[in-house]
Amino acid sequence: MSPDIVAELAPTGVLRAGINMSNFLLVSSRTRDGGPAGVSPDLARALADRLGVPVHYVPYPRPGELADDAGSGAWDIGLIGAEPQRAEKIAFTAAYAEIEATYLVPPGSPIAAIDEVDRPGIRIAVAARAAYDLWLERNIRQATLLRAPSLDGSFTLFTEQRTEALAGLRPKLIEEAEKLPGARILPGAFMTVQQAIGTPRGRPAAEAFLAEFVEEAKRSGLVASLIAKHGVKGLSVAPPA
Repeated sequence: MSPDIVAELAPTGVLRAGINMSNFLLVSSRTRDGGPAGVSPDLARALADRLGVPVHYVPYPRPGELADDAGSGAWDIGLIGAEPQRAEKIAFTAAYAEIEATYLVPPGSPIAAIDEVDRPGIRIAVAARAAYDLWLERNIRQATLLRAPSLDGSFTLFTEQRTEALAGLRPKLIEEAEKLPGARILPGAFMTVQQAIGTPRGRPAAEAFLAEFVEEAKRSGLVASLIAKHGVKGLSVAPPA
């Protein structure tokens, strides 16, 4: 292992991995001490093992807060959705996993397809600064986005303010639909969240190493085995870069 790679990825001698605790597909459970357990913590541990250093998890309640800390020295790698806005400060690998994002509509809604959502008078409830919220902010032209600070808060917004749609990850929307008889999940996806590993920009050796690590993790079946190990539904291995 090149000393330059270790110096850039683990300058303190420990790989500090920023973990988005709100992604229930990638952090599907907790350890006995309350730490993160799931696909993304296990992938970070595999990376640390490759580097020959211990791993230390740096948990964040929401992905936006993790992204805000890029370059602050709080973490060496961050496991979140790769988005252009975040990429201004974070160098992302290609995705190692993908998650479909779509809409839930209330009982009796006339909306039948995704392309019917972005229209005047339509209000979309969404969790602020989620990867799919950042996509909607760039792409929605006529509908109105109403943001809540959390995933659960976006469902509350959807039901209490009777918005015309709720944006979210398909697996989570399946859970929410069960709470609201007659609600429907629209077929297809308006985007696919690209779950990746990022490091603060300005670390060329680290960027190159991470890119190859992710491709090998997909090619070797490591990512698929972690998804199977944690029994995650709705998370797919991303295609080769």
